[in-house]
Amino acid sequence: MSVSPASSRTGWHPSQHPGPGRPPGAQRRPAGAPGMPALTVTLSIPLAGEEALTAPARRLLEAARELVERGEATVNTGPVGVDRRAEPAVLRPQSPPPAPPTPPTLHILAASRSALLGAERLPLTRLEFDLLMHLVAHPRRVFTRLQLLNAVWGYEHAGVRTVDVHIRRLRGKVGTEVPLVTTVYGVGYRLADDARVVIDRAG
Repeated sequence: MSVSPASSRTGWHPSQHPGPGRPPGAQRRPAGAPGMPALTVTLSIPLAGEEALTAPARRLLEAARELVERGEATVNTGPVGVDRRAEPAVLRPQSPPPAPPTPPTLHILAASRSALLGAERLPLTRLEFDLLMHLVAHPRRVFTRLQLLNAVWGYEHAGVRTVDVHIRRLRGKVGTEVPLVTTVYGVGYRLADDARVVIDRAG
């Protein structure tokens, strides 16, 4: 039996005195003598303090001490072995996280006044298409609701909330997973920076 050496803080060292019931000078059969079968057991018990050990760990440690003191076991003073079972998990290559799906490209066919999202044609009304074309034509400009009314509707008296309604419908038809129109709170709307839009003037 091989027992990992205890820390000096536990106050235990293999005793050189004869075990109880043995007269001084009595011959002991050395543990692990040639020709004798031996069982090797490695114990890894944290020894920051015996008072912190659980009852089973304390009983196991006491049994190991008794075996060593009786000469029926030896203490291996070599380095404590490494638990190889942990290595596969450490050495196993980590799979990269899956890349987020790329949103489809919105193709605007200017000649036919239609828009394709992937292979799907979007059912845009005349005003929705004109609103989309105006935003795409000025990709980095922020428009107020009044400016959009003048540019797309051609008049101002319709009410600025009309713009909000058409923006909401346009977003709903394109889909929330596809970036298209960004709201600039307190100002108005602009084309999203990551919008994937291609204009086909001849389509």
